[in-house]
Amino acid sequence: MSEGQTLAGESLLVRYVNFVKLPHTLFALPFALLGVLAASWRTPVGWRIVGIVVVAFTAARWVAMGFNRIADRGFDAMNPRTKERELPRGVLSVAQAWGSVLLAAMLFIWASYALNPLCLVLSPLALLWVMGYSLSKRFTWWPHLWLGMSLAIAPVGGWIAVTGAWSDPAWLLVAVTVAVTTWVAGFDIFYALPDAHFDRTTGLRSAVVRLGEPRAILLGKLLHGVTIPALLLFGWGAGFGVWYLAGVGVAAVILAYEHQLVKPGDLSRLDAAFFRMNAVMSVTVFSFALLDRIL
Repeated sequence: MSEGQTLAGESLLVRYVNFVKLPHTLFALPFALLGVLAASWRTPVGWRIVGIVVVAFTAARWVAMGFNRIADRGFDAMNPRTKERELPRGVLSVAQAWGSVLLAAMLFIWASYALNPLCLVLSPLALLWVMGYSLSKRFTWWPHLWLGMSLAIAPVGGWIAVTGAWSDPAWLLVAVTVAVTTWVAGFDIFYALPDAHFDRTTGLRSAVVRLGEPRAILLGKLLHGVTIPALLLFGWGAGFGVWYLAGVGVAAVILAYEHQLVKPGDLSRLDAAFFRMNAVMSVTVFSFALLDRIL
């Protein structure tokens, strides 16, 4: 499975956009906005808050993706799937990459400051955690869970951006954390399947290397089996209704269909379309949640 450029062209702007796969932010941003939407049942939300949350999420994702590319540039240069990324090809320098990451980190901290004191206090911890994922593949077999928890910061952060506090009841944000963590981790296990041989020979760790392909696929399915009940629990606790339930139902159908496409010994249908379909799931759940909120 090869990686294509997100955008065509070789201008500096295009290189930076492709460096962090910036358009993919649109598929992950709904996680943060779901937290904002849920919090709006408790506290009025203005466009200023929504705008700053979008800035904060985009900046944090830039830090995470940029640092990942910097940390993995040696491995990326050896992997046929990733050797055409910007740093291995030399179309961006390491200094340019670090410069963008540092600017994004400062933007994230500023946005956190603009939201409320709790967001500001938590902002350095959030950055350290999302950057830590890139190193986790060196020492744990479960980097997928680390990645999942990194993205689970988004709905939690969206909620805290609006309310300035943890949820009441406390389990509400725990439920959405579990939902996003298992959702992303299961997906990331599938994403790691084509790299199993490369990871094994270079000493990188993953659930696929540890468990083997059949059991890793089973683990991905079991994780997604937790995702749907956790999303339902979160929706019930947040106050969403029938439209939200419909969105989660659509997400469950998409997951079930995806799982039919991946079988041990046959990864032929694990292509770009498969991953785009999974990415659309976050948009689907948020869209139905938004309908629930405004209708």
